Amino acid sequence: MNIEIKKSIKPVKYQDAIKFLEERLLEINAGKKEDLIWILEHEEIYTGGTSYKEDEILNKDIKLIKTNRGGKITYHGPGQLICYFVIDLKKRKKDIREFITLIEKTIIESLSQFNIQSFGDPKNIGIWTNHKGKISKVATIGLRVSKWIAYHGFAINIDNNLDHYKNIIPCGITDRNVINLKEINNQDYKNLGEIVIDKFSKNLEV
Repeated sequence: MNIEIKKSIKPVKYQDAIKFLEERLLEINAGKKEDLIWILEHEEIYTGGTSYKEDEILNKDIKLIKTNRGGKITYHGPGQLICYFVIDLKKRKKDIREFITLIEKTIIESLSQFNIQSFGDPKNIGIWTNHKGKISKVATIGLRVSKWIAYHGFAINIDNNLDHYKNIIPCGITDRNVINLKEINNQDYKNLGEIVIDKFSKNLEV
């Protein structure tokens, strides 16, 4: 099963990225294009998924884009690795929960290459770490499935400005923190994107 790998060097506007994903979804459904994994970075933006609530916006002056992915409200911006995908589950297994587990496995395996231990939580989707005794989210996951084609993606915090999360209740969770990789371990993460692509591609082949 062929997968196109796309990597963007310059930040991509959120609306442009979603338009590209939705066009690819239609092309895959029509049998005209192959699956996609896309590594990029966004300009600063807040996005609200299908289950977010207005009271999760603490600063009413922020710019929020409503999106059709699952989940609640989150922040995207510089210093964050975004991995978008358009994956045809009809070619694999029609099991959304298993696909989410595959994504979690991909992120956990990728972070382990930097000696960072992380884990999923059945009650709170995303990837978490236990840093200095506090459970904190280091990666978010949000997706939508249309005709068994899964799209949208996940985001890993590398060295993004965490102050932006003070404007919202991230993912609707009030009792846990948000963290980035630099805060956990101040090392070089420049090849994280390549590792994510490698792990994700291999996990999709299984």
